[in-house]
Amino acid sequence: MGIHTYFRSLNELERIIRCPGKFKFEEHSVSAHSWKVVQYAKTLADIEERNGVSIDWKKLYEITSSHDYGEIFIGDIKTPVKHSSKELRLLIQQVEEGMIEYFIEENIPEEFKAIFRKQLREGKDNSVEGLILEVADKMDQVYEAFAELQRGNTEKEFIVMYRNALVKIKNIQLKCVDYFLEHILPDMVKEETPSSIDIKKITEEALAL
Repeated sequence: MGIHTYFRSLNELERIIRCPGKFKFEEHSVSAHSWKVVQYAKTLADIEERNGVSIDWKKLYEITSSHDYGEIFIGDIKTPVKHSSKELRLLIQQVEEGMIEYFIEENIPEEFKAIFRKQLREGKDNSVEGLILEVADKMDQVYEAFAELQRGNTEKEFIVMYRNALVKIKNIQLKCVDYFLEHILPDMVKEETPSSIDIKKITEEALAL
């Protein structure tokens, strides 16, 4: 019981592998994903600040570092399944939030429960910080899928993941998204690799949607 239980549970995120059931040249754990999302988010937030946007950094670090904690209870559900319908996505979110609430009630001392509820909540919303989290989360999907496509991984799921993540990113109205599309993504696509998959074509098709 107590906060020790929370700290101890973090080890489980190292053992949950993203995109389960598919061949991958490189596997990524949920904890590694969460760390990368924080790194993307802080740079994206810096870009926003350079464009005059005010950032709540405490909120940003809270929601980005904890955004996938609920996967301790439900694992990593494949993106095509999770987002196959709004109803299913909502049900999954309700189950995840319910299990987090139960964990907090059973394990966290009373004086810290409100803090944990705030930190482990669903952080993706229409605030600047919530939108940055959304972009950062999708960026990691882009990079993970891109690395697999570069190596010639022909699993269709990685093409779908790459394309869908790009479509989601480009439809979010932030200055950092403009920067990503104008500067970062072109550098990524320009990388010379002997791949049988036409990543440039897939990218152009996604951006045209």
